Amino acid sequence: MKKKVTVPEIIASKGGERVMTMITCYDYTNAKLVDESNIDMILVGDSMGMTMLGYPGTVGVTVDDIIYHTKTVVKGAPNTFVVGDMPFGSYNTDVTDAIRNANRIFAEGGCDCVKLEGGKDMAPVIRAIVKAGIPVCAHIGLTPQTASMLGGFKVQGKSFEAAQQLLDDARAVEEAGAFMVVLEGIPKMVADVITEKISIPTIGIGAGAGCDMQVLVAQDMLGMNAWVPKLAKKYADLRTIILDAYNEFVKESNERSFPDVDHQYNTVIEGIENLK
Repeated sequence: MKKKVTVPEIIASKGGERVMTMITCYDYTNAKLVDESNIDMILVGDSMGMTMLGYPGTVGVTVDDIIYHTKTVVKGAPNTFVVGDMPFGSYNTDVTDAIRNANRIFAEGGCDCVKLEGGKDMAPVIRAIVKAGIPVCAHIGLTPQTASMLGGFKVQGKSFEAAQQLLDDARAVEEAGAFMVVLEGIPKMVADVITEKISIPTIGIGAGAGCDMQVLVAQDMLGMNAWVPKLAKKYADLRTIILDAYNEFVKESNERSFPDVDHQYNTVIEGIENLK
């Protein structure tokens, strides 16, 4: 059985040979599978808006949604480090609200840290949450909660000026006390420089193999959706497997070949034909 990693161990992994890994997860059953795997961390992400709740994006996910799903994941994965996402509106109003909501996600959800999006502008919020005793994972680059301001889900940091802004953001969240930072949707060259120039581990998603750690959305890597974004490799094709299983169940039910003798209770009752 694997041993849950700790915040100090995550920090110490910076620049090491071992690449820690993170996967999204939102329920007990899949959390149990992750816990049996070699994956180090789970993100109970606001990506649940799209993967679990049917929303067009992450906006609309609530603190209560995060807490509910985090609780179930923590129960299923006691040996895996769990990150609870702070959804849109839970930290961008004022610092007091941010601390209150971080407290709820951390205490009620039972996760090991919280994650929030934003760079320089969110540094004061990160600093306050860390001061309150809650570890924080930062998130810069393509930030889904504010994707509309970025012109959609587009690669960030494609110019020198934009790359410098990302490096400044990374340094700001590091200085504010974040112990790791997600780099999403940025060129590998930019991610490599950021990874080299800051002292906290970087977690790449669409940011190249040079990051200290890697994260993917489970539904993408498992091939549960018809479309998979460029930043995700499809390691399995569960969509086809699941659809085939569903349709085979329908076929066998209509053929009366399921349930067969091995999948039914075959107790013999004398005189059953005399039931009235």
